[in-house]
This record gives sequence, C-alpha cells and structure tokens, in this order.
Amino acid sequence: MAGLAALVMAAIFFGAAVYITLAEHPARLGLDDRAALAQWGPSYSRGFAMQASVAVVSGLFGIGQWWLDGNVLWLAGAAVILANWPFTMLGIMPTNRKLMAATAGPGGEVRALLVRWGRLHAVRSGLGAVATGLFFVAAA
Repeated sequence: MAGLAALVMAAIFFGAAVYITLAEHPARLGLDDRAALAQWGPSYSRGFAMQASVAVVSGLFGIGQWWLDGNVLWLAGAAVILANWPFTMLGIMPTNRKLMAATAGPGGEVRALLVRWGRLHAVRSGLGAVATGLFFVAAA
C-alpha cells in the first residue's frame, strides 16, 4: 500500500504542477503586471503549502515501500519527488523573494521575474513526471 500511496501522491503533485505550468501561469501572464503580481502572491502561497506537503508524503511513502521490498525504483522515485524541496529553496526561492518584494511599475522587472518563475516552475513539473513514472514502473 505504501507504494500505491507514493504513486498517487506523486501523480497529484505532477497534475498540480502541470496545471500551473500549462494553464494558470500562462493565464496570469495575460494580465497586466500589477494584476499578475497581485494574483501570483496568494496563488503561490496556497500552491506551495499544498505541493510541498504532497511531495514529502509521496517521498516518505516511496522510501517506505523501498524499505519493504528493496526495489530501488521506489527509492529513486522518492529522491526525485523530494528533489523538489532543494530545487524550490535554492533554485526558485530567490525569484520568489524578488516577486514578493516587487511592486509593479515601469521597467518590466515584474514581467521578467514572472517569466523566469514560470520557466523554473516547469522544472518542478518535470520532476513530478519523472517521479510518477518511476513509481509507476516500480508498481508494475
């Protein structure tokens, strides 16, 4: 059951990350800078809380299943889904902090930061896809 839970949670993470990458963030970029920044803040706060917890739960279940059956694919999937934490903290957080401190105005800094954030977030979608794939193969 731990493996199935790891797979389901990774798939939830992946689905949420892809939704943000392919739907929510492009729609946000269709807004003017002030509105886009105003929407990004609360969206980011809620998304971070949800995705961070889902990644941790998925990783812990993957580690648990590896402990139970020794299949290294469970451990690899857990490592990939948990890699979202250091990637977010080291790779995305500097951009997040700039966005949190930004005010929309002339110069286009907010737009450039939002575009950068979208590219960085796409990496999280990729990590979710890889983890889900590894868990799926391990479960098969």
